[in-house]
Amino acid sequence: MITRNPSLTDQVKSHLKTRIVNEEFEGGRIPPETELASDLGVSRTTVREALSRLEHEGTIYRRQGAGTFVNPTGLQIRSRLEDIWSYEQVLRDHGYTPSVRVLSIAEQPADEATAEALELEPDAKVLVIEKLFLEDDEPVMLTINRIPHDIVNDAGDEDAPVYEFLEAHCDRTLGYYLSEIIPVVVDETIAETLGIPIGTAALSFDEIGHDQNNEPVVRATSWFRDDLLRFRLIRRRTGA
Repeated sequence: MITRNPSLTDQVKSHLKTRIVNEEFEGGRIPPETELASDLGVSRTTVREALSRLEHEGTIYRRQGAGTFVNPTGLQIRSRLEDIWSYEQVLRDHGYTPSVRVLSIAEQPADEATAEALELEPDAKVLVIEKLFLEDDEPVMLTINRIPHDIVNDAGDEDAPVYEFLEAHCDRTLGYYLSEIIPVVVDETIAETLGIPIGTAALSFDEIGHDQNNEPVVRATSWFRDDLLRFRLIRRRTGA
């Protein structure tokens, strides 16, 4: 049975997505809304909304007069770029066994780009947390999070996802990221950390995270091994 906290629709969506990934629906056909609602102990409206979200993200499709079916193409989307996720979950979604290694934690003066992104004075201090994410002990992702030092109440849990760190140690809730996706050629430092040749092409995210009050609270930069991790998305034609 599905409980009602925190979001009933999200729980139903997650439950159905798990069953879809595990190929539990015979022939890839999704049961009728009334049957799902009865099985899960929720309203048909909740099931309909959960199915609509799955359809929007491309996991299922509806065929008029025939029913609702699993979309094998949509299942290739393992991590949705518009969602906030932990990098450990990204690796799990790609079939890897993740681990995280905290490389360094330091209080440093904000560089010019960070000070501008976080709306800080030029000499303001930031807490810099550098982490390496691995799959089966092979480096896949390197991240650097920069958090204004004056919002950090105490230290600890630096290996946790940054949104958990902000909630536990800064009394802030991460609402969204403004993300810039940048193709890069890795320099010597990044190449050595990720175990790849200098000059290798890689994907980088430069992101500014905003809290529940729409204030910038973290600048995150991440580098991804292109040979081990690929991001896909479904692009739709919009109506006229």
